[in-house]
Amino acid sequence: MRDLPFTLDDLAHAENFLAQGDIDRALPYLQDLRDAAEDYIASACVTTDEVQYFSFADEFEWLAYRRVERDPRRLVPAPLPFDRLYAALGFAYIRQNEFTLARDALMQAVRWDPMNCVHRLNLAGVFRTLGNAQEWASLSHSVIERASDPVSAARAYVNLALFFMDEENAAAAEGCVRAARRLAEDDALVAQAADRMAAEHPEAAELTDAEAAGALEGAGVPAEPNAEMAVCLIMCATDAAAQGKTDEATRFTIRARDLVGAPAAKALIQLVREADAELRAEREGAAPAGAAGVSATVGAAEEGNQDA
Repeated sequence: MRDLPFTLDDLAHAENFLAQGDIDRALPYLQDLRDAAEDYIASACVTTDEVQYFSFADEFEWLAYRRVERDPRRLVPAPLPFDRLYAALGFAYIRQNEFTLARDALMQAVRWDPMNCVHRLNLAGVFRTLGNAQEWASLSHSVIERASDPVSAARAYVNLALFFMDEENAAAAEGCVRAARRLAEDDALVAQAADRMAAEHPEAAELTDAEAAGALEGAGVPAEPNAEMAVCLIMCATDAAAQGKTDEATRFTIRARDLVGAPAAKALIQLVREADAELRAEREGAAPAGAAGVSATVGAAEEGNQDA
């Protein structure tokens, strides 16, 4: 077995250079790590028709990828967070105004963790800088399908709002702005997009919510984030609760609530409870009597969220 090309400490060292703004030290360091990583990947993480390697951050991303992409291959965890390496390298290139190199690095970051919406948004921004508005919009759309937090989804809607404003599609732009504000009204980028919308297309404010949502549908944009992501979050919360990891269960539940709203999250929790109970009954040969401690823990997390 080959030795790993770098350690987590090596990567953290490079990221610290970036955080300090020391690009002159960070960039060559990251390039050396990348070269070592690519030599390793070429022999130890070979993609085939049957096998693919990813560096997903947690169990949620593994589950979400399977549900969204329905990839039939055997998915194998990479031994290191290669997406972080390429994301850091992409950031260093951006700081050097090397946007083509940044694009290539960030594409690799997305390849290694396709569920990381920060990577996708950063890559979208680079495509916009390079003048490729269609790819900017396409990547932003893909974030809405994969976002598991409201800010990432909101910023994707902001990108699409700006795209539609540039395309003179005021109704779709207004729909995107409203969707972004529902998700993250206090976000600075959302506020900037709303201000531009009000200045350039004040008439769009007269649209009803149904009309704005219809304009989004006509443009092929979902009116809200993908509920599948919330389902995955609730499933992960349930699993964490079953293992006694109450803090983790609470975090997953809060993320689901923030993404789709408290009423929808509550309904999803109930659905997962029922499915969990039915599965347990099938395994035990008994009538479903509820999801016991698992559901109780997730339910307690939900009640705490509503009180917050």
